[in-house]
Amino acid sequence: MIIFLHILILYMIMDTSNSREKLPTILVFGDSTVDTGNNNYIQTVFKGNFLPYGEDFPGKIPTGRFSDGKLVPDFLAKFLGIKDTVPPFLDPTLSENELVSGVCFASAGSGFDDLTSAVSKVIPVSKQIDMFRDYIRRVKEIVGDEEKVKKIISSALIVISAGTNDFIFNFYDIPTRKLEFNVSGYQDFLLNRLQSFIKELYELGCRKMAIAGLPPIGCLPLQMTAKFEDPIARICLQDQNTDAQAYNYKLAKLLPQLQSLLPKSKIVYADIYQPLIEMIDHPQKYGFVETKRGCCGSGVLEAAFLCNPLTPTCARPEEFLFWDSIHPTQSAYKLISEHLEIEVYSKLINL
Repeated sequence: MIIFLHILILYMIMDTSNSREKLPTILVFGDSTVDTGNNNYIQTVFKGNFLPYGEDFPGKIPTGRFSDGKLVPDFLAKFLGIKDTVPPFLDPTLSENELVSGVCFASAGSGFDDLTSAVSKVIPVSKQIDMFRDYIRRVKEIVGDEEKVKKIISSALIVISAGTNDFIFNFYDIPTRKLEFNVSGYQDFLLNRLQSFIKELYELGCRKMAIAGLPPIGCLPLQMTAKFEDPIARICLQDQNTDAQAYNYKLAKLLPQLQSLLPKSKIVYADIYQPLIEMIDHPQKYGFVETKRGCCGSGVLEAAFLCNPLTPTCARPEEFLFWDSIHPTQSAYKLISEHLEIEVYSKLINL
């Protein structure tokens, strides 16, 4: 049934010109789950522009994506008939068509909390709005008409995915924010930051937004390693998963309230927790063999510069849920995208 629905929605989008007109552009904000290469152009150690990252990307090119291949924005852009991949905004070689059809402003290692980016020197979500303002200016220079720019922005699909780094860097592994908040208070702090960001995007003309929730953080290989418990059993950390679910519940409740305050907006919750936990609990159903370790190196610690050309990788990445100790493989991202295409993005285009 799920496969049938996926094919039906895909057919309707690809064959209906009106659907294409409604979503001519994709614009992406957030962290490494959606960063298609912006960190290549800033001074930070949080980079993925070297092998083995990208070994399953077309041409086996390490683009800066933290995976063996494509990310969710790439699959969504293809699904919606916009383009094959979403380029990073900071790429100086972007063509006019690439700019107008959509770019990514995300930065690996960032979050809604500016403290998350303080040490790594990446671009926090709050500063990605400045890049977006520059984008609007450049698009206006290309199309030469302010009304056309407004139409492009208002009909664009906006994707926002962040929050995981905030909890990992500031609450669990380096508990700086625990000095100020309990977990519920920190959830509310991040949601307030997100709410302000959405309102800024709205003021700049954005109307169709999909906001991703948190994944099961306690099932990330890095988090299981950081707990220093049984290295063989490697079970998910239920307390961190419960925190993620509580945050997601608040987010899903907040977005309709926010939409009601912003006329003509569509703001949809994108649940990535459920498809990921489903893959973890029933790996064979989705073709996975390993869900507790990444494909790169030992799979329990390696990420970013620790996953490099000298690091051995597994023989069959498609059988691994995680590429490194934090990020999913292309196979997992593709499955997440298919879930979102059915459950979320069809709502934004009135199918």
